[in-house]
Amino acid sequence: MQPIPSLLLATLLAAIIVLAWRRRVRRRHRAYARVLDAADTFEARLRVARTQIGQTGGDPVRDALQEMLRQRLWLQQHGLSADVAALDAMCASIEQAQARIDRQLAQLALVRAGGGA
Repeated sequence: MQPIPSLLLATLLAAIIVLAWRRRVRRRHRAYARVLDAADTFEARLRVARTQIGQTGGDPVRDALQEMLRQRLWLQQHGLSADVAALDAMCASIEQAQARIDRQLAQLALVRAGGGA
């Protein structure tokens, strides 16, 4: 009668390991998808911002687009093997960059509304 409980315990342990691994994979997949969604949203916002700002010297949109290109290259090269923390950090970086561009656009709108002062 001893082998049956040991076999049940081994089966239960194997099931727990498989479930934990699948959970980790799903979490990582969701983090990767969040980064891609954030990058797509930010890139679309940058393209709109570029039309609002125009092509000026020291263009913050151009700089942000170049940074986005670097991040997309990193994702292409390392995204599938990156851990959740790295993907979350990338997503936070994209969101911070988007907030900076939004602030700059708001300041530009204020300047234009004030007659270019």
